[in-house]
Amino acid sequence: LDQVVKMPFKRYVEIGRLALVNYGEDYGKLVVISDIVDQTRALVDAPDMTRKIESFRRLTITDLKVDIPRLASKKVLTAKLAEADTFNKFAKSSWGRKLARQEAKSNMSDFDRFKATAAKVKKARSVRKVFNQLKKAAAKK
Repeated sequence: LDQVVKMPFKRYVEIGRLALVNYGEDYGKLVVISDIVDQTRALVDAPDMTRKIESFRRLTITDLKVDIPRLASKKVLTAKLAEADTFNKFAKSSWGRKLARQEAKSNMSDFDRFKATAAKVKKARSVRKVFNQLKKAAAKK
């Protein structure tokens, strides 16, 4: 048995793991797991909220982890998050950028949507024009 077994998972539920709340009153909020209560629940905390027990079903685990002790105080948690620049790292990740795009799109006004559609049509027209020219040139050869 010289084979190396690779674990199928990379995101583990552990103290200090950054998670995104995917349901409920804190929907869309980034939280840090402070303690694991049982198989289905964890105590979560964030700098701008009070600690609370959250079900794992309501949490989506991220790749980011902060090195904090179990049941870290708000002061320690805030300092470690700032030191590791965790929220900015998440915002720069593809997942964070996707959430920002969704948020920006949902906050668009009617006129913004109109301008976006007009720009999309204009771009499609110019792409189609160049494509047809290349197609025509290839057919002549």
